[in-house]
Amino acid sequence: MRISRTTLNRNWLWATLAAIAAGVVLGMLDTRLKLLTGAGTADLQDFATVAQFNAAFHAWGVHAYLARAGFNLGFDYLFMPLYAAAFFYSGILTMEAFAPRPGLLRRLLTLASMAPVAAAGLDAVENALELAMLWNGPTENLAGIAHTISTAKWVGIVIGFALLAGAVLAKVQAWQKTRLKGLNPGA
Repeated sequence: MRISRTTLNRNWLWATLAAIAAGVVLGMLDTRLKLLTGAGTADLQDFATVAQFNAAFHAWGVHAYLARAGFNLGFDYLFMPLYAAAFFYSGILTMEAFAPRPGLLRRLLTLASMAPVAAAGLDAVENALELAMLWNGPTENLAGIAHTISTAKWVGIVIGFALLAGAVLAKVQAWQKTRLKGLNPGA
């Protein structure tokens, strides 16, 4: 399936803006939870032991805080497809700008474009494990699996940020080229 460049640019812009907005809201909600209890849901990504999870869950012991933590983990499910789409579109824009013809770089950028999509899937699994531990209590096995999945997720997200930087660079170059053409119509 092919989409027009205009549609690609529009989808990239909207997905990126929506991901930024959802990320800001999620960050604010999690910061509030961390200020109230000393532990935020984003902290769970770094935990690898039962003791760490139990400490956070104990800090959220009051039902209102447990509800906030559960809401944050649930809201993250809205954020996942937004950042996956924004980074995926960024990869397509980067590929079109810097590897317009078939070749190794184009294949690598195509593969890299899928990394953020895989990261969102890993994020969903990580959150499901964290919710399961929140409801049923953590185990060393689940804590270790969640930590490993979180680490792999971050690899995909870092690749996504690199693709986003490439897309922004491509947009800046296109804008400069258009601007220079307007200043020198004979060129």
